[in-house]
Amino acid sequence: MKNPNMISQEITLSGKKYRITLTDQLLSDVRRLKALYNAAYEDPESFGEVSSAISDAINQIASTVEPAVSDSDLDALIQAVMKAVDEKSKETEEARARHAEEKAKTEKGKTAAKQKKLKK
Repeated sequence: MKNPNMISQEITLSGKKYRITLTDQLLSDVRRLKALYNAAYEDPESFGEVSSAISDAINQIASTVEPAVSDSDLDALIQAVMKAVDEKSKETEEARARHAEEKAKTEKGKTAAKQKKLKK
């Protein structure tokens, strides 16, 4: 049974279609890869130290794609996955904000109704 929190996405590169499922693990792998890229960018001398970790993270992300991605599409695929994760994260944050806003309105309405009852 598929977890309702998992979202499948199709990515087309060089005329080939790839499927990926945005799981919590994939989101974590993408965040890790971004942090490694940032570390290498901020301190270019550390690139040698983090390059192996970057390669591992890329391979981990690529292993979740069906069918297996070709080397020629790997960079574009990683960029597309990072973009998809960013978009999903933005949607999730917006949904959380709407939910919190609706919950606050509901609570405010309940409080007002209680105060009205107490005044009667």
